[in-house]
Amino acid sequence: MADDDVEFPPGDGPTSGISVTLTAGTLHAIRERVGKRGVSAYLEKAAQRQIERDNLDELIADFDKVHGPADPAAVAAKRARLTGGASNAGAAA
Repeated sequence: MADDDVEFPPGDGPTSGISVTLTAGTLHAIRERVGKRGVSAYLEKAAQRQIERDNLDELIADFDKVHGPADPAAVAAKRARLTGGASNAGAAA
């Protein structure tokens, strides 16, 4: 069975080489952080984080369809409890 026939979750499975185009500034910033030999690992982790964010966005959208959007004042109050700060109902999330 070929690897293309098997579905792997993000972060699992064999590696596969591809060509990626980045702006010079982005590539420079990545190389400054991880060096030339760390670019692939850095991009792998960045892609995994983006997939997690996309999945979370989909879950939130599904929740909002069923329950309606979250009350901003309630979110601010809960954020204040979690962070130990004052409730800023008008602050951006």
